[in-house]
Amino acid sequence: MVIVPLLAIAFDAQGIDTNHILHLAVGTAMASIVFTSLSSMRAHASRNSVRWDIVLRMTPGILLGSIVGTYLAKYLPTRVLAIYFAGFVFLMAINMLVDLKPKGSKLVLEFKGLSAAGFIISGLSALIAMGGAVLTVPLMLYMEVSMVQAIGTAAAIGFPIAVGGTAGYFAAGSGVTQLPPLSFGYVYLPALGGIAVASIFMAPFGAHLAHKLPAKLLRKIFAVLLCALAMKMLVSLW
Repeated sequence: MVIVPLLAIAFDAQGIDTNHILHLAVGTAMASIVFTSLSSMRAHASRNSVRWDIVLRMTPGILLGSIVGTYLAKYLPTRVLAIYFAGFVFLMAINMLVDLKPKGSKLVLEFKGLSAAGFIISGLSALIAMGGAVLTVPLMLYMEVSMVQAIGTAAAIGFPIAVGGTAGYFAAGSGVTQLPPLSFGYVYLPALGGIAVASIFMAPFGAHLAHKLPAKLLRKIFAVLLCALAMKMLVSLW
């Protein structure tokens, strides 16, 4: 939710065709999630905080949802995709500010239910380059999975979402001639490399701040940042 508007603003400043700016930003951001989710998944798995039974049941729907989401994104005009993205960001920001938390209900989902949930979460995530945690964690909590396992499972689920979404944006952008050099479909390699390198250096600093700042203050800062970036992106693309 942070990377997409920043990339869109940067691509607009570079004079990239407006019709493809947001698709390129979403595809590149989705590719970056492959690396971050893999690292996060390994870290949580080493602490036995991943419910692999849930991951395996959701994965078929996740892969199919990624294909459908990226296929749909290909045919959405930039402004429509921007409005959808901004609307989702504003919704998440409001949720952070009011701190809504789902109540458990001992919901039990078997293979079909979890696969369907994976399809919906992955399809929505692929449209805006999201790892899916903002939707997966509430679902896990609703099923009365512990918070630690909910976060770990969401991290593991983020990997197939990212892989499927990246493959989809690569295929969707293949053959598009107005993209900048070093683009593989809707994945722009220089930006992907920059994000990966910056993440390595800045992640420890961010983790340090997260432990120092009060949780409520951190949520408010992040919510305001998201709204500001989304508004700036909308203005740039309009």
